[in-house]
Amino acid sequence: MTEKVKKVSLEFVENGPILVKINDRIDAALCRCGYSTNKPFCDGSHSAYGFEAEHKELVIYEEK
Repeated sequence: MTEKVKKVSLEFVENGPILVKINDRIDAALCRCGYSTNKPFCDGSHSAYGFEAEHKELVIYEEK
């Protein structure tokens, strides 16, 4: 049975990828440094290139 979606959010990890979260579980890690060889997904290349960015979280949908 499929779990009901109660929350969808994006977590912009400090110096790392964008985590797509559904019901607070990570569904995907997306590249935001531009160096991944597996775009649009993160392959950890940001570490080797010294990518720097702030941490932020954006709630796309939340059941009230």
